[in-house]
Amino acid sequence: MSEDHVYMTLAEGHEDDTRWAYGTGFEDPLHGVDTTVPEGIDAAGLAATCVALADDALVSAQRLAEWITRAPELEEEVALANIGLDLLGQARLLYSRAGQADGTGRDEDAYAYFRDAADFRNVRLAELPGGDFAFSIVRLLVLSSWRLAHFERLVSHPDPVLSAVAAKGVKELTYHRQYAAEWAVRLGDGTEESHRRMRKAMEQIAPYLGELFTACDVRDEVVAVLRQVTEEAGLPMPAYRPSPGSGRDGEHTEHLAPLLAELQSVARAHPGATW
Repeated sequence: MSEDHVYMTLAEGHEDDTRWAYGTGFEDPLHGVDTTVPEGIDAAGLAATCVALADDALVSAQRLAEWITRAPELEEEVALANIGLDLLGQARLLYSRAGQADGTGRDEDAYAYFRDAADFRNVRLAELPGGDFAFSIVRLLVLSSWRLAHFERLVSHPDPVLSAVAAKGVKELTYHRQYAAEWAVRLGDGTEESHRRMRKAMEQIAPYLGELFTACDVRDEVVAVLRQVTEEAGLPMPAYRPSPGSGRDGEHTEHLAPLLAELQSVARAHPGATW
């Protein structure tokens, strides 16, 4: 492994990242932002975009939360939990914006807890079971790279709220990607067993890459990151092909419904409760 870690290279251009904790930046990202949907913007389209991005984040956060008490080290347990909290924070802001944009006034709880699996629009890679640590690292690398590239484009979105959420998310996702890249190189260039597990994880995730590129045209950026990391880790680039279906269209794996049942159980058992 080279002396200049690949994740440091990936951080170039994001020098403002303080990195001392995930999800920090206690300033309200929407402070002073006009929440009125600007004229000329398709409100329904804006709401749909926000819901899809929020669903990606919520489902990913729930999968990361499953590592609590199960991570290989306490430090990694805290790191994964806090990455999940970052994503949960993004989901809350995006759901709130969706409720404003679509005119329903629905709050974040309505979107998160009171929709069925068929109504979710997250990409399917996010909902797959966690598997081993190698699988979760590869998935985090892919999803954070993809989401970061997407959010970098959304910073210039004409909706000021979505733009502000994206700007905050870019800082968080940059660190998520760095964290995943560091572990990918460590495991890929580690022991024979860790290398084997990483290769297997790449193979398991490959069938879901096409959906990401269909959902958002950032293929070149994501492929460049994956190529850089896999070369450093001594791993093969995961092959990808066009996806025959998409979670964006409500076509999900059998794993989403059980995940949501666990996530939503308390809220549905006590509708309207506050705590």
